[in-house]
Amino acid sequence: MVAPPRSAYLHIPFCHKRCFYCDFSIIPLGDSAQSPDSPGITSINSYLDLLHREISISPKGPALSTIYLGGGTPSLLKKNEVGDLLKNLQRKFGFQDGAEITMEVDPATFFENDLDGYIGIGINRFSLGAQAFDDSTLASIGRKHNRSQLIEACDWVNNLFKKGMLRSWSLDLIQNLPGLNLSKWIKELEQAVSTEAPHLSIYDLTIEPDTVFGRLHKKGKLNIPIDSESQKIDFETTRLLKSRGFARYEISSYSLPGHASRHNRMYWSGSGWWGFGMGATSAPWGERFSRPRTIAGYKKWLEQQESQTLEKTLSIEKSKSMPLDELLMIGLRRREGIHLEELAKNAGWTQKKCDKNLKSLEKFWLNSINEGFLLRHNGRYFLSDPKGMQISNQILIQMFLWWDSLDRDQ
Repeated sequence: MVAPPRSAYLHIPFCHKRCFYCDFSIIPLGDSAQSPDSPGITSINSYLDLLHREISISPKGPALSTIYLGGGTPSLLKKNEVGDLLKNLQRKFGFQDGAEITMEVDPATFFENDLDGYIGIGINRFSLGAQAFDDSTLASIGRKHNRSQLIEACDWVNNLFKKGMLRSWSLDLIQNLPGLNLSKWIKELEQAVSTEAPHLSIYDLTIEPDTVFGRLHKKGKLNIPIDSESQKIDFETTRLLKSRGFARYEISSYSLPGHASRHNRMYWSGSGWWGFGMGATSAPWGERFSRPRTIAGYKKWLEQQESQTLEKTLSIEKSKSMPLDELLMIGLRRREGIHLEELAKNAGWTQKKCDKNLKSLEKFWLNSINEGFLLRHNGRYFLSDPKGMQISNQILIQMFLWWDSLDRDQ
């Protein structure tokens, strides 16, 4: 069983439009999303009512140490709407002193005084969705903002950080986008570093089938970097950011000292968390559960929760622990990796079972170890950076093949 959950994720699904790579659970509202009396405002109000109801019927738990408002575009909400959500969470769980409270914000959806308002109701960390700085790249991926709006937004956030009004802030970028090559990517990285963001989240482009990019890729019309170029881009990302003082503490996360996201680290440590909202995933006691991804499905599910028994994964008495293969998968994403025997014993394995099965896992991983992709020291295994992190999926596939080969009855 995982430690009692001390984190919560709130999903705010609204966006102006769906980006070409996105398959998240969102509700596009169009350009009238923030216009008074628009259908978008009605949709937001209706959804927030559902979100408050879900929080209210949740089981109680320990005081929260991290809260994360993600989406979607949470910065489409007014400060009082965000404040009401935080108040509801605080009534239900309480907040620890010094809790990290992060909110995702998108350029072109807020002004500087809006940030002041969010800080005033308790937000102490912003995650700014840049994705790219180049105007042609931004247009090609379906983003609403442009370069100048992004740089202006970065300046606003960083000024608040320098004044001590924020504890930290983060900038999101996507590498291996269509039309990107190594020289263009270095310019993107240099621009990101110049914003003085103390945390950078850098994600590899994932091609999802039911997206604009997925359909273009299927037709052979998506010009993304080939594998060799992609590896050079990843290598240069690590090299350049390390030279500027950033540490890669997780596959997609880089931070200056003292600025690693506590909420991010919670996910990859195997700790439990509460999740609220359409499409949100929760795992308070170890077993994951994902809510319906449409507003109609979410509303129906919530009404069933209110009139019948709560989802079993939300109950400590009924939920299952996080399986060992999942603990291994998420733990390997972290810089510090995993201690195999400790994890196995925490999952209920006997010493005899550890001796037998963990040695067989080492055989599955032997080539990765010999090639220097996977390192080991005193029983702990971790991915080398950048080579091991570049091929992390291959190493995880080897682990899953081992998992499938085990005799569960022994």
